[in-house]
Amino acid sequence: MQAPKRKPGKYTFVKTDLNLTEAKFAELSAELSRLVKTQPEAAAEVGRQAEMGDRSDNAGYAAAKARLRWMNDRIDELTNMLKRAVIIKPSATGRVGLGSMVTVEIAGRQKTFQILGSQETSPGEGIISQHSPIGAALLGKTAGETAKIKLKTGAAEYKIVKIE
Repeated sequence: MQAPKRKPGKYTFVKTDLNLTEAKFAELSAELSRLVKTQPEAAAEVGRQAEMGDRSDNAGYAAAKARLRWMNDRIDELTNMLKRAVIIKPSATGRVGLGSMVTVEIAGRQKTFQILGSQETSPGEGIISQHSPIGAALLGKTAGETAKIKLKTGAAEYKIVKIE
């Protein structure tokens, strides 16, 4: 059977953002150690399912094998990510940078954003990526400056009120 040929998508060549807070680094490290501890159990389950007969019609074997394959891939991904991770340390330079809490004024309303790496974004909670349009526009600015962001409906101006 031939693997399907897919057209590369928009995000095919986007590199993984390795900027992590200490809390996210600890969370990913805990996930890695949990997966490493449960990997032998998953491998034993594959062996147990394989003993139950014809592998081509054995749904339990296929499921166990898929779970083990996913675990191995995730372990490799986490290991590589944690080896190359860069821990975010907020700077005290007075400029917006990674880890900064920024209060901005938009059309008379104030909103607070925290700028982190792509792995930790949660726009609903005010945590945005450094690569997002707002995050990229705010980086490097100081309190009192205005960042202009192009939107589909026009342009928006974000005046920086406070940086923490």
